[in-house]
Amino acid sequence: MAEPQQARARANAEQAAEWDGPAGAHRTRHAAVFDAEDRPHNERFRAAAAVAPQDRVLDIGCGTGQTTRDAARAAVAGSALGVDLSAQMLEHARRVSRAEGLRNVSFEQADAQLHPFPAGAFDVAISRFGSMFFADPVAAFGNIGRALRPGGRLVLMVWQAREHNEWSTTIRETIAGGADLPPPPATGPHPFSLADQDVASGILTAAGFTGVGFDDVREPLYYGPDADVAVEVVSGLRSTRDLLAGLDAAAAEAAVGRLRALLAAHQTSSGVLFDARSWIISARRR
Repeated sequence: MAEPQQARARANAEQAAEWDGPAGAHRTRHAAVFDAEDRPHNERFRAAAAVAPQDRVLDIGCGTGQTTRDAARAAVAGSALGVDLSAQMLEHARRVSRAEGLRNVSFEQADAQLHPFPAGAFDVAISRFGSMFFADPVAAFGNIGRALRPGGRLVLMVWQAREHNEWSTTIRETIAGGADLPPPPATGPHPFSLADQDVASGILTAAGFTGVGFDDVREPLYYGPDADVAVEVVSGLRSTRDLLAGLDAAAAEAAVGRLRALLAAHQTSSGVLFDARSWIISARRR
């Protein structure tokens, strides 16, 4: 048993180092772009979350707090707590919430897989693209489930399979420039870890949830108003950083040039857009 536990601990530490380090800093610096990145997806997610005025909401992997603030505005007689690994993103979330005059919202730096949430304290747990990175997803969702009252709702937005997401496949292939790509991770924390419906259903069922359902969402993903901004945003993503780090200086420069051309080709009157597909997953605590 010790070896799997040690592996999970290493994965947790790696995720914390990334999100409370370069990923958090990058997403804070470009918070306006990332808030707009998946706006059409977010509109569908907000409708599915259906936060009621009295609800107590827990937002997992809240980032810079857009979804937590949305929940707080809906829960006018309730509350919203956002948790994330990134201190920088949470400070940004607090600052924006204060500026917007939201008094029923709070934020806490925490690992949702391990954090001792008060039992049964929440009516709804939500997560928009923040629940795919757990080292032990059954343990994590079990912990989140214990924070919900019996019958409490869970609403997640997660990416569908990589091959259904142009923003991932096309950018990876463009950076590679015809060279062989390292295989994407098949298991463990990664953006597409909950893409398979059977896998996601099995995890949530094992974690104590029932009535697991999936809604298909296909909306564009926004990377900025123009190619210059989009290059900076996309270049700072971990997936891009990892690919570029495996190249020598000349090859990396050529790869960024190809990336810029790709992003320019995707520029529209509404900004730089890529096709994207996600699931809205809903379930209830037993």
